[in-house]
Amino acid sequence: MKVGVIGAGSIGLLFASYISKVFDVTIYSRTKDQAYQINENGILMRKKAVVKQSSVKALPISAWKGTEDFTIVTVKQYQLSAVLEVIKHLSILPNNLLFLQNGMGHIKLLEEIKGINLFVGTVEHGALKENAFTVSHNGEGATNVALFKGDFSFLQSFATGVPSDFPIHVQEDYYSMLMNKLIVNAVINPLTSILHVKNGELIQNKYFFRVLTNLFDEISFILNLDHPEEHLRQVIEICKKTAENRSSMLKDIEANRLTEVDAILGFILEEANKQEKQAPLLENVYHFIKGKEPAKGGVL
Repeated sequence: MKVGVIGAGSIGLLFASYISKVFDVTIYSRTKDQAYQINENGILMRKKAVVKQSSVKALPISAWKGTEDFTIVTVKQYQLSAVLEVIKHLSILPNNLLFLQNGMGHIKLLEEIKGINLFVGTVEHGALKENAFTVSHNGEGATNVALFKGDFSFLQSFATGVPSDFPIHVQEDYYSMLMNKLIVNAVINPLTSILHVKNGELIQNKYFFRVLTNLFDEISFILNLDHPEEHLRQVIEICKKTAENRSSMLKDIEANRLTEVDAILGFILEEANKQEKQAPLLENVYHFIKGKEPAKGGVL
């Protein structure tokens, strides 16, 4: 099977490294220079004290023709519109597309893509891009995927074929899958970014934990969660499991990049507006993050 990976950030490099063990992988980067470095060095994946090299083909995104059997889109939410514009101008429709973005902002965008199999997913792994061709696998987890629209069978086939040490779990309902991840991201990511702490600090510091529970309660109220205690338990478990990890939003803030706050907190604030509910804490947290972002937008 030929697989394309769009985006050569931490998640793109991580996926390309693992699945290249069993599939023919081409990774598409924003710049020609990064593609050149990957072609020269391969992808180096660091896991604890072990470094493994994977040989993959790399090309700039401008060279993507959509001809692979399966394409995994790993760019950030705010970069997705540019990828969708590329898709619109391809001479042929891609066969199967899997989108791995945080939040829920991409759902409206994916509705615009017609006539092909579309899948969405969430990533539980912790990864850090060290340079153009090196990624550190800091936290082991799994990838959850689900059908957005089209034919389900191909997704199941792909998930079955990936390496056993990089599991992909197929879920029945894409909305609940994305919503579960959204709740976790909406609590952990912005708070760690504002406080500049690792995930575990949110539950280890009693004052930070008080803010965590207050923010969660407001989110639960807006999203009308049926069993909020279960979702809060999941947030706490993720903080424990990834205690030494730095959230993706914190990494973006530290690197002076745009964040995915609009797709995460922005989505929940839209829900609050629709229901005419007040969300003072959530709104303040949202504006704190926006205030930390660079003034101008980013690119792929």
